[in-house]
Amino acid sequence: MPVRVQRRRGTALDITTLGGPLPQCGVGVVAPFDFAPGPVLKPPPAPQRLAPTLAAPGEDPSSSATRACARHTESTHQTPQGRPSGDDGGLRTGPDRELWRWVPDEVSLHITRTPFVPVEVSLDMARLISEHETLRAAVSALQEVEPRTLAYACTSGSFVAGLAGEQAMCAQMSSASGGLPAVTTSGALLEALADLRVRRLAVITPYTRSVTDSLADFLHQVGIEVTGREYLGLTRKIWAVPYRDVVDMARNVTLGGAEALFISCTNLPTYDVIPQLEAELRMPVLSANQVTMWAALRRIGVRPVGDYQALIDPQARVAALPRPSAGPGAAAPAAPAEPASDAPSDLPYDVPYDLPYDLPYDVPYDLP
Repeated sequence: MPVRVQRRRGTALDITTLGGPLPQCGVGVVAPFDFAPGPVLKPPPAPQRLAPTLAAPGEDPSSSATRACARHTESTHQTPQGRPSGDDGGLRTGPDRELWRWVPDEVSLHITRTPFVPVEVSLDMARLISEHETLRAAVSALQEVEPRTLAYACTSGSFVAGLAGEQAMCAQMSSASGGLPAVTTSGALLEALADLRVRRLAVITPYTRSVTDSLADFLHQVGIEVTGREYLGLTRKIWAVPYRDVVDMARNVTLGGAEALFISCTNLPTYDVIPQLEAELRMPVLSANQVTMWAALRRIGVRPVGDYQALIDPQARVAALPRPSAGPGAAAPAAPAEPASDAPSDLPYDVPYDLPYDLPYDVPYDLP
């Protein structure tokens, strides 16, 4: 015989005491729709179980990645001119989910795309996806969600016209939004290098030689010495590069006295590989998506999520420094200094607005 369950009415819960939902700080992201024509990857069948997530040593795999997946469904995806002809909606892995992994729970990302450009990754494509009219149209698409800051998430598109071009892009985005602070990936890189006091940088990219040389020229403009560079020579499907290739390039390029490593291109996933590379190379490792989110969140006074990453985590910053060789008479490593009162550090170029966020960690080595 069926069992009849009697439900009891409990005491009503006053949910107004919970104090939620929490207000959200919005970051508007302009990402280029820069995929060259080619086969579209189809999404695989839905698995019965979630695959384990690769996490940094000691990190709960369900922490940042799971939060990122959940919050990703809330993002605003707007393509000004719709899906390109011939694209049937198959899966293309871009920077979207990667960006979310640096974002704390109280922040939402609102991502829009520039119009599709049927050009392979090159200097010509970088110029097309960074035109001022394109930027202003993309920013206008974000205005309805009222973001508090703006970020242009593309490295090549923001360094192709040099330092003056990068600053002009920020000015255009700020003007189109009524004065919001704006940052580009290349500008964020310069801020990160200034914060880390890095002047000698190794660079790896998925680009061709000409695009990689353009990045080196951009860095030379502000006095950054590129100690070594390696590139994959790709013009498409950059999002498919495995971690193994990134690690191999990093090991080869950091042998020339570099103080830090930069992994270029926002279409290149890097979140999981940064802690492992820093532990092996004993130097800060920066990536395009990492510096973009760090700089954007910095402008609204929010610290990003990034355990075991020297740019974000104070303990990782100390651990990423080269250790003096131990031996008879070797001096003990100096204790970290107190945080500087004038943080953040002076940037190697002018920023046309005040940064409201003083980073709460010190730089435990001297300026060169």
